[in-house]
Amino acid sequence: MTEKPQGELAELAAEIDEVGDRAARTVELGRRGFTIAVFMFVLLICQILPWVGEHTGWQVLAGQGGGIPRLFAATSTAIGLLASALALVTRRWWLAWVCAAGGWFASVDGLLAIWSQQSSHASGTAGGGPGFGLIIAWVAMVCLAVNWMRTAFSRS
Repeated sequence: MTEKPQGELAELAAEIDEVGDRAARTVELGRRGFTIAVFMFVLLICQILPWVGEHTGWQVLAGQGGGIPRLFAATSTAIGLLASALALVTRRWWLAWVCAAGGWFASVDGLLAIWSQQSSHASGTAGGGPGFGLIIAWVAMVCLAVNWMRTAFSRS
C-alpha cells in the first residue's frame, strides 16, 4: 500500500519536471508580443511603399534597385516578418534570440541601404535618395530588434 503513493508521487514529480522544462524553453511575450506584431505590420506595409527611386519594397526584394537595398529587403523580410511570426506563434526562447541577433543585422543592412542611396555612385552622380518606405522599414526593423532583444534577455 505504501508503493502506490510513492508511484503517484514519482509521476507527479516527472510531470512537474516536464512542465518546468517546457516553460524554460519558452518566453512570455505579454504586451511586447502585440508591440512586435504592430511593427511587423508596419514592415509589411512598407513593402508597397517606395524604397529606391520608383521601386517599391517588394520590387527591391525581387531584384530591382541595387544590391545593398536588396540585402536589407531580404533580411528584413526573413527576420522581421518570417522569423518573428514563427517566434510569436511558438514562443521559443531560441527563436527570440534569432530574431534579436538577426534584427540587429538587418538594422545595420538598412542603415547601409539608406546610406547607399545618399552617397555618390561610381559615375560620380549623387544617389536619388532613399524612399520614405525604406526609411520607415529601417525604423520598424530597429524597433523590432530592440523588442526582440528585450524579450530574449527577459528570461530568468
